[in-house]
Amino acid sequence: MIDAVWSPYTADERAPWNLRRVVHLHRRAGFAGTWSEMQRDLKEGPVASVDRLLAGQASLVSPPDFASIADLLADSAVAAGEINRLKAWWFYRMMFGTDALGEKLTLLWHDHFATANSKVANPALMRRQNDTLRKFARGKFGHLLRAGIREPALLLYLDAQANRRSHPNENLAREAMELFTLGVGHYSEADVKEAARALTGWSVEEGQFANVAARRDIGNKCILGQRGELDGTALVIILLEQPATSERLALKLCRLFFGESIVPPAAMHALAAGLREHDLDIAWATELVLKSQLFFSNANLGSRVIGPVEFVVGAVRALEMFDPSPSTLALADWSARIGQDLFNPPNVGGWPFGRAWVHTRSMITRANFITALISGPDVGRASPYDAAFLPHKYGFGTNSDALLTFHHRLLFGTDPSADIRRRTSGMDERRTIGTLLSSPQAQLG
Repeated sequence: MIDAVWSPYTADERAPWNLRRVVHLHRRAGFAGTWSEMQRDLKEGPVASVDRLLAGQASLVSPPDFASIADLLADSAVAAGEINRLKAWWFYRMMFGTDALGEKLTLLWHDHFATANSKVANPALMRRQNDTLRKFARGKFGHLLRAGIREPALLLYLDAQANRRSHPNENLAREAMELFTLGVGHYSEADVKEAARALTGWSVEEGQFANVAARRDIGNKCILGQRGELDGTALVIILLEQPATSERLALKLCRLFFGESIVPPAAMHALAAGLREHDLDIAWATELVLKSQLFFSNANLGSRVIGPVEFVVGAVRALEMFDPSPSTLALADWSARIGQDLFNPPNVGGWPFGRAWVHTRSMITRANFITALISGPDVGRASPYDAAFLPHKYGFGTNSDALLTFHHRLLFGTDPSADIRRRTSGMDERRTIGTLLSSPQAQLG
């Protein structure tokens, strides 16, 4: 059943392996490819290209000392107690890291286990949670859930320390069922109350997970039909065994890699069934999806509205703004203005997705960001973007037609239409690039 619904992609006349699909792969499984990365993948084919992303080896721009620089940025942010610098650290990782897919999955789990520093007020704990999400991002979900639900930042955010035998607090129990595993409709209010009892004693002491025996309710409980002296560890096992958990994971992965309404219900259920057969292995599911005919189908191209972080990082990477790069502090601020403030999701449900990102205010702010990125100073670059540099570097020439053609292929994988040529006729070079990056097409990954 899995093989039939999620058949491997094979290039043919209807779905050729072309630049458009290479652009699509890098924007969905990462944050956008550079021209050199995409030309390499165009030449070597889909299997090699996907395998590189799965292995975290797709980037051609990561500096040799990336890991040490990233650690230094994070350590400095934590030492200073500056959450904005921690946001800048993560933007640095997304721009320069070797593992774009790993960062994309970490962003997914940051939204899934939504935790806000506005309440936690501890950059060290937010960094620790982020490292945990990254460590288990493409492993088995059971490992991620067991580690993630014990993260001190999450426990503080969901008031676990207030959950004790005499005064149960249901926040962690409810979100563990509603958001982290089962989804609405797959548990009862009685299950939430009993799960809260099972989680009594889980707390944070001196920045570490603690299971305080004096606060625990050791009596018998009944959760989702299972009875006994259940504790938090038993609760996690019960939740992982529920079929609804695999269905929710399949939904999350399909939202990440597909546009809305692209995945038929039968395919979604088949993916969930495969996850159950493979012990909820995210790596298995991710490889299946990225190598599938459905992922590279015409319907899936340009069908998913990208979030603010993807939009900001993607623009920087595509234009190869690496030396000098924009200020990652400024990029984090622009992402927050557009609507996605890292380490501060709006609520326990995380950020919106899909068309919810598209409204008048966000589109104006996206356009303002592109103007700032092209002009330079408002993103921390001393000079504006040189629209002729990349076309000249890659042999396209430097006249206006060459600039338009190169950037259209770079961003969308296609040649500009007659309408685009008319609309940009007579524009100066930077305004032309800004028009492309602000277009409706540029909001779709």
